[in-house]
Amino acid sequence: MINVLFFAQVREQLQLSHLLVPATDAIQTANDLRLLLSQKGDKWAKALESERLLVAVNQTISQWDSAIEDGDEVAFFPPVTGG
Repeated sequence: MINVLFFAQVREQLQLSHLLVPATDAIQTANDLRLLLSQKGDKWAKALESERLLVAVNQTISQWDSAIEDGDEVAFFPPVTGG
């Protein structure tokens, strides 16, 4: 299983803080996971637009092409801005 975490606005939009996703051959990268979850509906597609999102794999900020595997933790969150 892949432990998927949602933070900040992503969590608010989805009304969900985490989700377990079965690891499959179709999920090789963080982007594969994002695309799979985006297919769950319009709310998911909007919340998981890659242009508005950062990803961390196993608590390390990562690129969309970062490999993921069974047992990994993947977190989606918006960029942090300061002022």
